[in-house]
Amino acid sequence: MVAAEMVANVHSVAVSVGDQVGAGATLLILESMKMEIPVLCEDGGLVSEVKVGPGDVVQEGDVLVVIS
Repeated sequence: MVAAEMVANVHSVAVSVGDQVGAGATLLILESMKMEIPVLCEDGGLVSEVKVGPGDVVQEGDVLVVIS
């Protein structure tokens, strides 16, 4: 499970359900205060769920992507 570390807008999503991702892969880009912040995968795995899309506003702690 990958959660938001801050309040931000989802700028773009780089993965889809079923994608195999490695550690360090960019999952999505958040935008906060005119800065683009990449959200990286800590451990590799299979993307089983993407809970956000471009334009969504996320709060700190919101689940963004589920990796199994």
